[in-house]
Amino acid sequence: MRLVPVLLLIAVSAGAWNHFSTRSISHGEGAVATQAPVQVDRALPPFFVEGYQITPAAEFSLEARVLSTEKYRIGREADLSPIDLALGWGPMSDSAVLDRLQISHGNRFYFYRWPDQPPIPLSDIVENSANMHMIPASDEVKTRLDKVRVGQVVALSGYLVRVQAPDGWHWNSSMTRSDSGNGACELVWVENLTVRGEEN
Repeated sequence: MRLVPVLLLIAVSAGAWNHFSTRSISHGEGAVATQAPVQVDRALPPFFVEGYQITPAAEFSLEARVLSTEKYRIGREADLSPIDLALGWGPMSDSAVLDRLQISHGNRFYFYRWPDQPPIPLSDIVENSANMHMIPASDEVKTRLDKVRVGQVVALSGYLVRVQAPDGWHWNSSMTRSDSGNGACELVWVENLTVRGEEN
């Protein structure tokens, strides 16, 4: 009979730890990531990962607020990219804007809705946020990506890439922040990732 309270305590403790370790981070009003991503178009030699040819198309870095995360285990894309991050900068890192949007994630897309009128022009939403498919360059980066929480401000650097398989299957990054819809997501080879306040 004593085993039941112990198991209950373990279950409650695990649930509490999961809640606090994955809860969203809140911010006051005002943009918390003010700069747009930096992209330097630069073709580099391809390399191979898990049998896929990966060709860097541009150096890429950004600091942005995490709007949503989604993990994947099924599908060919998950071989390389086990997680997507929806990221926002400029006005899309401002709680005054985000509190008036409903943000969700799924099927390799990120979605936003509003109940009445958008809090900022739609073009500003598009140009200041993006869904990005993350390809970790190392196990350490993969572990860091896995721990990212909504609301955190992350800094990352690496490359926008094009992926091709021997059978012709391919997956290409968007090369602009002004597009939306199918094909508008960035495919990022992530070499470095830090969370603001956890750099050391």
